Amino acid sequence: METLLELDGRIVVWLNRGIGHSAVLDGAGSLAVSDYFVPLSMCFWMLGLWFFGPDSHARGRNQRAVLAAAIALGFANLAVLLLDQAVFRARPFTQFDLATLFYAPTDSSFPANPAAVAFAMATAVWLGNRRSAIPLFCLAGVWCLARVYSGLFYPSDILAGGLIGAGVAWLVTLGMRRIEPVPTWVLNGARFLHLA
Repeated sequence: METLLELDGRIVVWLNRGIGHSAVLDGAGSLAVSDYFVPLSMCFWMLGLWFFGPDSHARGRNQRAVLAAAIALGFANLAVLLLDQAVFRARPFTQFDLATLFYAPTDSSFPANPAAVAFAMATAVWLGNRRSAIPLFCLAGVWCLARVYSGLFYPSDILAGGLIGAGVAWLVTLGMRRIEPVPTWVLNGARFLHLA
């Protein structure tokens, strides 16, 4: 376990050395690490999935995937919140002399909430429409890498958060199939209100 923690620290320190050497890289890192760019990009992508599709069947499949992603996002947040109460791990920038491109959060770094949320959304969409999930997985990867690069999380925090998010998305998707016809009623209600 100690070797893993040491390797975690070395990876963060090695990646963090890039900050301050390139204004372009620092600008891209600042954009990618923010609380807004990647999450909003993912939300806009899912909004597009919600309203568009080549036919009504494909659009319905996309809407089920987006509904599952929204529910999975909430449960992934809850899982991370509960784990944060039980386990506290100091952020890398408090343990090492690191440059950051972001404000200094004070909550636990384990598990990584951004990874849990992003991979919950991407996995839920993947379970409904694999092709449409590729941009979401790319955005999730960029967001998580930027968070490690900026010294906010260790790689193991990201891995744990990603696994939690993917697991929650799988459970939510499975649960939605089990409680059918409730998801159909929700989607029909949204269509009746011209929201889908």
